[in-house]
Amino acid sequence: MAKFFLVTGYTDMRKSIDGLMAIVRDTYELDPYSNSLFLFCGRRCDRIKALH
Repeated sequence: MAKFFLVTGYTDMRKSIDGLMAIVRDTYELDPYSNSLFLFCGRRCDRIKALH
């Protein structure tokens, strides 16, 4: 794994993998297919989703 990113703010945890990839691609202008780990936190802050 080359890098890891902690996505700030609240993420709707109902989003699918495609929705999380769209956030990475459109909001942060990063390549979701790169060898990186993206971590998303929900509003309650007791769960995370990871995209690798």
